[in-house]
Amino acid sequence: MPLNKTAPFVSVIVPMRNEEPHIEKCIRSLIDQDYPTNLYEVLVVDGMSNDHSKKVAQAISDNYPNIFLLENPGILTSSGLNIGIRKSKGEIVIILGAHSFVQNDFISKNAEFIKKNEHHCVGGPIETLGETHNAKVISLAMSSAFGVGDALFRYGKSEAYVDTVAFGAYKKEVFEKIGLFDEELARNQDDEFNYRLRKAGGKIFITPEIKLSYYSRATLRKLWSQYFQYGFWKIRVLQKHPKMMRLRQLIPGVFVLSVILSFGLVFYHYIFGYLTLIILGSYVGCNLLSSLRIARKEGLKCLPLLPAAFSAMHFSYGMGFLIGLITFFPKWFQKEMDPPKLSDIKT
Repeated sequence: MPLNKTAPFVSVIVPMRNEEPHIEKCIRSLIDQDYPTNLYEVLVVDGMSNDHSKKVAQAISDNYPNIFLLENPGILTSSGLNIGIRKSKGEIVIILGAHSFVQNDFISKNAEFIKKNEHHCVGGPIETLGETHNAKVISLAMSSAFGVGDALFRYGKSEAYVDTVAFGAYKKEVFEKIGLFDEELARNQDDEFNYRLRKAGGKIFITPEIKLSYYSRATLRKLWSQYFQYGFWKIRVLQKHPKMMRLRQLIPGVFVLSVILSFGLVFYHYIFGYLTLIILGSYVGCNLLSSLRIARKEGLKCLPLLPAAFSAMHFSYGMGFLIGLITFFPKWFQKEMDPPKLSDIKT
C-alpha cells in the first residue's frame, strides 16, 4: 500500500483462550508489518486462560507500545471481540484468531482494499496448515470443497463478493451502525454478524492478496468437537435470521437424520436396510473419490486419514445441527430484527 498522510489508523483484535502454542507467533507476525507502527495497535483479549498464554502475551506487550493485553471475563470469543472493539481506536478494525499468523503486508493490504473500494468488510482466503501429519491431513479436508461446501474463505483463489469471511477487516462505522457481535453465540458469531452487515446493505469482499495462515485442529476428536459446535450454534443463528438459511446448510443434518431414520426403520421393514446402504454407500463413494483426488496431488500417505477427517466434519456438524434443533426449539419463533441501513456510511 502506498502510504501517505491519509493512511488510516488500524486496530487488530485477537481474542484468545489457552493458545500458548500459537499466540507468540501470531503476535510477532503482527509486529513484523510494513505498516507504520504509530498507525496501528494490536489488542490481545484473553478469555481467562489457564495455561501460559497470558504470560506470553504480556511479555511481548511489555516491550512494544502498540501491543495491549486485555481481559475477557466472559470467556467467549464474541465477548472478547466486543471488548476489543470498544477499546479500539482504529478507523479500521481487523479480527484475527490466535490460531493464525499473517504476512508482513497483512495490515496494509486490508487497509488498501477497505479504503479504495466500496467494501465494508474485506478478508482473504485462509491457508490452513497442520503441525503434525494428522493435522496436515485435517487441514487438507478443511481446505476442500467436499469438506466445507462453498465456504470460499477456506479455499478461494480469486476475488469475489462473499457471504462471510473468517477474519475480516471492518470499517469502524459498521459496529456503530449495526451493533457488536452477538454474545449469546459460542460459535458462528462471525456468520451472524456478517449476515447483519449484508442485510444492512454492506459488502463483503475476499481477495487472495490478503494472506493469512491458520493452524487446523490436530486430532479427529478435536475436529469432531469443532464441527459439532458449528452445527449446534448454526441453529441459533438461523433462528435469529431465518432468511439467512440456505439449502447447503441443511444437507449435513438431513444426511445424518436420514441415516438414523432409515437404520431405525430396518426393524419395521427390511427394505429400509437397503435404503440405509444406498445412503451410506453414496456418501462413502463421494468421500473416497474426493480423498483420492486430493491424495493424487498431496501424496498417498494422506489417503488413510482423509476419509475419516471428512466423515468427522460431516457427521459431527449434522449431529450438532440436529441436537441444536432440539435444544433451541423453544426459541425458534422469535421475530428477526431488521438492522439499520449502512447507506449513510461513506465508502
